Amino acid sequence: MLWLLFFLVSAIHAELCQPDAENAFKVRLSLRTALGDKAYTWDTNEEYLFKAMVAFSMRRVPNREATEISHVLLCNVTQRVSFWFVVTDPSRNHTLPAVEVQSAIRMNRNRINNAFFLNDQTLEFLRIPATLAPPTDPSVPVWIIIFGVMFCIIIVATMLLILSGIRQHRRKNKGPSEMEDTEDKWENTVKIENGIPCDPLDMKGGHVNDAFVTEDERLTPL
Repeated sequence: MLWLLFFLVSAIHAELCQPDAENAFKVRLSLRTALGDKAYTWDTNEEYLFKAMVAFSMRRVPNREATEISHVLLCNVTQRVSFWFVVTDPSRNHTLPAVEVQSAIRMNRNRINNAFFLNDQTLEFLRIPATLAPPTDPSVPVWIIIFGVMFCIIIVATMLLILSGIRQHRRKNKGPSEMEDTEDKWENTVKIENGIPCDPLDMKGGHVNDAFVTEDERLTPL
């Protein structure tokens, strides 16, 4: 009796899970491409894990919390590795709509990939478009980064303003005495023309040019 029931259930499952059947999806794995020499063998344990991940995904869909591993059926498993799968309704003997299965797989695609150390290119659901992995939250909140950048800009601008004010203050503090000292230094410098040192002209008190002084004026005593 048990054997008859077993064969009956197997026949029903075979009827539900067939290539290109309604609500069936094909999966293709590239273990050697993804993992190279570290590629593992696809066996019944891996099949069990795949069923568990599909059941896990379905249980996150509203009104499908009762989905079990036994409700996920695999068929036409090849060595390369590829297979078909369907998800059956636990209350009735038919498969769940492809739209629900597709939505569940897309929502948990990243979790399924991680379970097999694969990605969207090496674990392909042929009738389910690949989705991007959910964005990771940064370790530091974005508003803190923005605040830090703005704070640094304000500090740099403040320092530049302070340095500019100091330079202007120093220029204003240069009084007439410093200008006179500069002029005196210029007047006291000795110029050299044609290799002969020449005294600078006394612009304030005047300067007597000996070339225009008469002989009497030169000999007249003081």
